[in-house]
Amino acid sequence: MSEDLDRALQTVMERCLDLRAGENVLVIGDPRSRELAEAMRDMAARYGADAVLALMDERENDGTEPPPPIAAALTACDVYLAPTSRSLSHTRARKASNDLGSRGATLPGATAEMIARVMSVDFAAMKEKTLAVTELLTGAEEARVTCARGSDMRFDLTGRRGMADIGEMTRSGTFGNLPAGEGFIAPLSGEGELAASSLAPMGISPEPVLLTVQDGHLTAANGPLGPEFWERLSAHGPNGTNVAELGVGTNDAATLTGNILEDEKILGTIHVAFGASMGIGGTVSVPIHLDVVVLEPTLEIGGTRVLDAGRWVL
Repeated sequence: MSEDLDRALQTVMERCLDLRAGENVLVIGDPRSRELAEAMRDMAARYGADAVLALMDERENDGTEPPPPIAAALTACDVYLAPTSRSLSHTRARKASNDLGSRGATLPGATAEMIARVMSVDFAAMKEKTLAVTELLTGAEEARVTCARGSDMRFDLTGRRGMADIGEMTRSGTFGNLPAGEGFIAPLSGEGELAASSLAPMGISPEPVLLTVQDGHLTAANGPLGPEFWERLSAHGPNGTNVAELGVGTNDAATLTGNILEDEKILGTIHVAFGASMGIGGTVSVPIHLDVVVLEPTLEIGGTRVLDAGRWVL
């Protein structure tokens, strides 16, 4: 293990999880993420945890449920870490685990290099930005995103609460992503167009993909990666095309790589997800949740400008 990764994993155990000796820790991996998962299990054991590594086959999509034995293990642990190839964030199994009092983080698609680099962020500065934008999301009834590439979309936030991903999963029942750095919300609905540059799970598009949203659902995806993105979501019926999330990146150590876990955290970007929203305050449960990232957007939340062509102005 490199010194940078070792340092980053110590940050995960201490600052992010406040891991305590004797706690039951479940680390979930798959063939592509096995090496990182093993490093996490070993680090948890160094902190005195009773740490278990569970390997499963790679899931079909982000949001696809884990197999029943792993879902059952999630209900029995104190702490979990899920550096899997596909995201378990928006699954019933993850939510049920937190509802029972566990705490933990998902790290879909994370690599050792990414963890070592992006976890070096100034946590205090990231937290300040994240909490500020999350407060705005909670208090607003509407948000609007525009950009020079063709985005112009409005989100209905009525009755929904923002959530802050600040890398602190220290209290019972708390959940987040690592690397962290976003304020997000499950919109009630949305209408308009988005010019997406990074699309999960395909990566960076050679030119922006124009996504059309009507009455809270994706209705068209035009551009190089658009047809595949549309097919993945529409295969799950109307719930698959649901506008599930509006998020704002707050991590200035994140850069554009094509890996949505990092791309959606980039300070000065916004991301929008389609599919499952139940795990983040919405009502839609479906085995898919795919994000897209909009670069250099202008974002207004409840009339307050947060981003101006990708520049943080809040």
